[in-house]
Amino acid sequence: MKLLITGGAGFIGSAVVRQAVWAGHEVVNVDALTYASCLENVAEVADNPAYCFEHVDIRASEALARVLTTHRPDAVMHLAAESHVDRSIDGPGAFIDTNVVGTYTLLQAARGYWEGQGHPPNFRFHHISTDEVFGSLGQTGQFMEETPYDPRSPYSASKAASDHLVRAWYHTFGLPVVLTNCSNNYGPYHFPEKLIPVVILNALAGKPIPVYGTGDNVRDWLYVEDHADALLTVLQRGQVGRSYNIGGENEVSNIDLVRKICAVLDEMHPTGAPHDRLITFVADRPGHDLRYAIDPSRIREELGWRPSVTLEEGLRKTVRWYLDNQDWWRALQARDGVGHRLGVAT
Repeated sequence: MKLLITGGAGFIGSAVVRQAVWAGHEVVNVDALTYASCLENVAEVADNPAYCFEHVDIRASEALARVLTTHRPDAVMHLAAESHVDRSIDGPGAFIDTNVVGTYTLLQAARGYWEGQGHPPNFRFHHISTDEVFGSLGQTGQFMEETPYDPRSPYSASKAASDHLVRAWYHTFGLPVVLTNCSNNYGPYHFPEKLIPVVILNALAGKPIPVYGTGDNVRDWLYVEDHADALLTVLQRGQVGRSYNIGGENEVSNIDLVRKICAVLDEMHPTGAPHDRLITFVADRPGHDLRYAIDPSRIREELGWRPSVTLEEGLRKTVRWYLDNQDWWRALQARDGVGHRLGVAT
């Protein structure tokens, strides 16, 4: 297939780009190269003749139309998004602009292309979203595809809006779409403002490791390479108009996760051990969701997919990657907001 992947220089998008190229697909990477994007993320495939890059913003309708008509993809995988909850608290407008207006613009461009090509039956628009659109769980239960939307942050609200737009373009205009909602991702090339890289990099620097509130918030963690594999599976075999929840089957509280990372660092980088002495509890994030948990039954039963990497394996792989790729993350530490507490507005 020829795939147009938006946000392919970001964390999850670049994992999809790499796997797709290695699997033999042609890939057109469309990215605006905002603060969290990095072309080094796709350096491993950049010289592959099956890969090309288009420096285009998803809000630019004419540029999108040009890219679509020039490259004539078989599918669009939409991963471009503002994604950091803390940044959405400080500046929600960028999230509405990119995640809502940008998704609308891309949908219109894809619809125009699909209609102009005579409604090819195999075309797909795959929208990648988050489990945060479902809101917050209590101590029990899991998010299912039919769980009512209840977003709590500007980020999750903007993603919920984009999900609704995609479904509307399917029901109203017939655009052949599939949707996925994933749990928290982690792994190589994770931008150093998110929890796991913050823990690793602060520990390496001997700086306090911030844990919001009491650290009791629970997340389901999904290794990014597993997620990329799931996305390509849904794209090729998922039912049109259907959504699929993708989870890592790895629930853990934030404080337990941080302690696990510190234990791995004690083994792999004993300088400064024990690293858990650096754990520092800080004021909680406004509106911090208590717990997310995915029920992955649909993707397992319909498509035969389930994660292959346990949390313990994934954390070891991730810590080792950051230890071995210091040039990558050091180059990003001067970018806007990195290393500073965000999302404290009330």
